[in-house]
Amino acid sequence: MIDLDLNKNATRMLTGLIMGTIVLSCIMAGGIYLLALLIFMLIVGSREYVKILNHKGFYPSLKVIYLTEAILATVVYFNRVDLVAITLTICAICSFMWVLFKGRQPYIANVATTLLGMVYCGWFPLHLMFLRNLSNTKYDSGLGFIILMFTSILLTDIGGYYIGSKFGKHKLAPVISPNKTIEGSVGGMTFAIIGSLLIWAYMNYLLHIEVHWYVMVCGAVICTLFAQIGDLCESLIKRDAGVKDSGTSLPGHGGFLDRTDSFILTIPVMYYFCKCFIFHTEWMQTLGNFVKGLF
Repeated sequence: MIDLDLNKNATRMLTGLIMGTIVLSCIMAGGIYLLALLIFMLIVGSREYVKILNHKGFYPSLKVIYLTEAILATVVYFNRVDLVAITLTICAICSFMWVLFKGRQPYIANVATTLLGMVYCGWFPLHLMFLRNLSNTKYDSGLGFIILMFTSILLTDIGGYYIGSKFGKHKLAPVISPNKTIEGSVGGMTFAIIGSLLIWAYMNYLLHIEVHWYVMVCGAVICTLFAQIGDLCESLIKRDAGVKDSGTSLPGHGGFLDRTDSFILTIPVMYYFCKCFIFHTEWMQTLGNFVKGLF
């Protein structure tokens, strides 16, 4: 085996660079490439999720989770949102049937964690394809807002670490994540907002894509808030299960879920924000007319 003699930070940077390049390339290409990326994320993330829960003494069905994710990925790829409800319903019934015939304790926890795995590891991340495929007469796709999301989360991590390590005194969530501070959280949000304004200036003055600055700032605030919430949620699951990392699949980073936890909640929230307030605003006009009619 070749020894690259890389220290921990260099390993983290190299792994992050490779992973970031692959992810960005697939998102830029869209279509089947983005689907392949998401399928890989679902497979690895779900396996790590189940291992974490096994450590707690719960036994969610990885097979049922995989089945649900495969069907949902197909539904999302062909943009058949109308089939999501029936898919989740049937797969939820399958989780009960699995526990019924498997007959392994604890029954309630096994069903509940299987259902959580379907949503947390499958349905939430698949919103990335919905976000990528958004379009209207003003924007060709949601690619620009995905870039905003990734940039905001990256700057949240950088700002949170830098400000938190320098000025952090007040604990944000001492029981769940003792190292995170309120100062670091505010610093991460500040970095994300500054980054969104730089992206706005680039889009407006260099690419000549008209977008309001407050839209970019709102998007950044949403991303940084739910990125930090998502990070804490994964920390909550790991702490409750008594594990430090979700796995060892990414050298220098721990597990795959450890690197994607900030995105899991942010992706669906960002999608619905863009869909409702940026790409399809007819309902806002209807609501405005309704309110005006009351007076």
